[in-house]
Amino acid sequence: AEFVYACLICQKSKIEHQKPSSLLQPLFVPEWKWDSVAMDFVGGLPRTAKGDEVVWVIIDRLTKSAHFIATKTEIRDSPQDFGKVYKRH
Repeated sequence: AEFVYACLICQKSKIEHQKPSSLLQPLFVPEWKWDSVAMDFVGGLPRTAKGDEVVWVIIDRLTKSAHFIATKTEIRDSPQDFGKVYKRH
C-alpha cells in the first residue's frame, strides 16, 4: 500500500480514476460499395509543378479501396474530383 501511495503512475491508474467500462458497441458494416467512406487530407508536402501540395485520401470502408487525389491548399475543386471517383465505381 505504501508503494502505491508513493508511485505517481500507480496513483493515476488506480481503479477510482479509471472510466467505468461498458458494453462493446458493434461497428457499422456497410452493405454496398461507397455506402461509407473515410476521407482525410495529407499536407505539408513539397509543391508539384501544377501547384499541388495536398493529397486528398478517400477510402471505401467496405472494399478498402483507396484513391489519392493531388490538390492545392484551396480545396475548391475537390467536390468535382469526388464525383469523378464516385462515377468510376
